[in-house]
Amino acid sequence: MTFSAEHGEHTSDRPGGTPEAGDAPARRGRVRARRAAVMAVPAAAVAAGLAILTAEGALGVQFAISGMPFTVTATELNGTGFAQFGALDEMAEGSPNAGDTGGQVLVVTSVIRNATLTKLCQSVDLGGTNLVIRAGEGAQKVTASDLTTDSTQLSGDAAFNNIEIGNDASTLDKAGPKGRGPKGVFSQQSDTVHIANLRQTNYATTAGVFKLPGLKLGFSESGC
Repeated sequence: MTFSAEHGEHTSDRPGGTPEAGDAPARRGRVRARRAAVMAVPAAAVAAGLAILTAEGALGVQFAISGMPFTVTATELNGTGFAQFGALDEMAEGSPNAGDTGGQVLVVTSVIRNATLTKLCQSVDLGGTNLVIRAGEGAQKVTASDLTTDSTQLSGDAAFNNIEIGNDASTLDKAGPKGRGPKGVFSQQSDTVHIANLRQTNYATTAGVFKLPGLKLGFSESGC
């Protein structure tokens, strides 16, 4: 049995080209392997592209992340000036949390120029106990300017006003300068965003100003 790499076809060494009984399972196995390889290319290509952009300074890396994910919840989030695009977060060199990721985490960056959050909860699992921060549970809400979150998961009931989907991230303008991503990266933006029952898994959060009325910090057996 021989394989033609140029045309991707199998040919038989037997007279008349009659396939042997064991040829079909082998062919199916090779086809499945090729399909699996093709399906893996997009995610790998995105990560590689973002890594190059990070090295070239196109992606603004603000700090080395710890590599420990944390949960953020809020009963309600309202924001003006919203942008979202892909990014790549980097851990400190030699971080024990790197595992087999090479110290890189592919994330979705969300930027809100001005945001208010009701009943904010943030927790990080420290292994057997959780560090929990709560704020905005009274009459005053949590407020933030240039709020930026790097997330691997986000859920809730969302509504957007004047949304644009599929922009080049370098052209975004609704969330201000900090809401602009690298050229060639898929993105979206809107004038306003409303999310009820917000839940995020984040690796980083930054803000220009972050006001946390009624702040409570402590340890708990359960997180948010």
